[in-house]
Amino acid sequence: MTLSPEDTGEIPAIGDLGELVVVTGMTGAGRSTAAKELEDLGFFVVDNLPPELVTEVVRLVDEKMGRAQPIAVVVDVRGGTQFHALREQIALHLPTRRASVLFLEADDGILVRRQEAARRPHPLQEGGRLLDGIHREREVMTQLRGDAEVVIDTTSLNVHQLKDKVAAAYGTPERVQLKVTVVSFGFKYGVPVDADLLADMRFLPNPFWVPELKDLTGQDPSVATFVKDRDDAQAFLERYLPVIETVGEGYLREGKRFMTVAIGCTGGKHRSVAMSEEIAKRLRESGTEAEATHRDLGRE
Repeated sequence: MTLSPEDTGEIPAIGDLGELVVVTGMTGAGRSTAAKELEDLGFFVVDNLPPELVTEVVRLVDEKMGRAQPIAVVVDVRGGTQFHALREQIALHLPTRRASVLFLEADDGILVRRQEAARRPHPLQEGGRLLDGIHREREVMTQLRGDAEVVIDTTSLNVHQLKDKVAAAYGTPERVQLKVTVVSFGFKYGVPVDADLLADMRFLPNPFWVPELKDLTGQDPSVATFVKDRDDAQAFLERYLPVIETVGEGYLREGKRFMTVAIGCTGGKHRSVAMSEEIAKRLRESGTEAEATHRDLGRE
């Protein structure tokens, strides 16, 4: 039985209403990595879910978030023998959701090395050799693997390559683009620990020393004009935006789609706020998804 409206074996774009992906496969083949990638792509992800609870999770997501919210559930070998009943339940109760199975596979030798590196017993090892547990798992998973719409062999893949394959199967250009958060901050409160890039705006004149601007913030048009319309501010923007774009392109190649750009000044109230807003605005104008947030605004 297939859950697709049409029996083509091809996975449509995630934009289809009601996407539901069941992530399963061999222990050590990359289920957690695949699930994390789906989460980054916008899926609501539930890990290690008993098969009989999948329909309940979908019902709750439908009620709270709507049917347009894509869902991914991770089912491991312990639920494999119940999977045919699971597929029938989904087909019966969720006719408007497009469901598919993503199966992660790898050679025995690779699975042994990965499991040994994790220093955890195989769920079907039963006190015997690790390889015995892998063989039992393959037997349990044989039919499920044959039913899967997407099978990814991770034997020769690194983490980034696996993420790329999952994104290719379930992503859209809108979901795999770079997302940039430009955060303003005050150096006197400390540097953001999650910053990927950091720039210091203390080279610009401080509106704090201008009486009519002192009590305003960088979100006020008069302060923003004072800060960013200077020649040195414009020169900085013209040089720094290409740096962000170059690093962002590299991040995408390496499978990282989230970047935090920290823009600092003394108190995080004037210069950093105005420049963060301007950087985010220019990034959006160039086609990059970007937003400005202000960590320390209001602390003074």
